[in-house]
Amino acid sequence: EVQLVESGGGLVQAGGSLKLSCTATGFTFADYAICWFRQAPGQDPQGVSCINTRTRSPYYIYSVTGRFTISSDNAKNTADLQMRNLKPEDSGLYFCGALDLEVYYGGIAHYFNMNYRGKGTTVNVSS
Repeated sequence: EVQLVESGGGLVQAGGSLKLSCTATGFTFADYAICWFRQAPGQDPQGVSCINTRTRSPYYIYSVTGRFTISSDNAKNTADLQMRNLKPEDSGLYFCGALDLEVYYGGIAHYFNMNYRGKGTTVNVSS
């Protein structure tokens, strides 16, 4: 059974840090790009960061560049998102998704193009 399970969310004050983890089972992790998305209440999911698990090339949206770091471990089938200097606007439900590398060309992939998606973990940043 294919599963993506996120963990590490929580409540943190502005300026704090959190590390999210995405654990994959049921598919060949190294054949997929892993992306992180976030969804604020009433809004569409927004791509935050992606990583090519073969080349380890990371991609970020502008608003998190320099504050977030994505990494992946093909031996553990995990992809982490280290988030620092968090801001209230970073709050939301964070999902991870997996996209076949055969159709991934770098950058931030669209949520609807993911082959697999997790259910998410909630991040709340208080001001």
